[in-house]
Amino acid sequence: MCLAIPGQIVAIDSQNTHLATVDVVGVRRKVDLGLLQDELPVPGDWVLIHVGFAMSKISEADAADQMETLTMLGEAAAAIEEVRGYGLENEIPDYPPQRWKQ
Repeated sequence: MCLAIPGQIVAIDSQNTHLATVDVVGVRRKVDLGLLQDELPVPGDWVLIHVGFAMSKISEADAADQMETLTMLGEAAAAIEEVRGYGLENEIPDYPPQRWKQ
């Protein structure tokens, strides 16, 4: 299944504005912003990520809804594995994050 994972932009690379550090479920990773050239996100914005590319900007509410949907579909673990598969060195915290628990 193709997963779109929400992440929040933490920082834009100062040497390449098409790269950003994004927080994905408490873990930071680099993503390519090249597909969002017409409306580049800024720190604090939320994006949907697929295979290392930010595909679209979304709201924080949409990000929470996306993670809830992944959880309901039983795909949250696969989303975490996708994030883990991109060479992230940090531990992924317990899922789902407190801010998304009802």
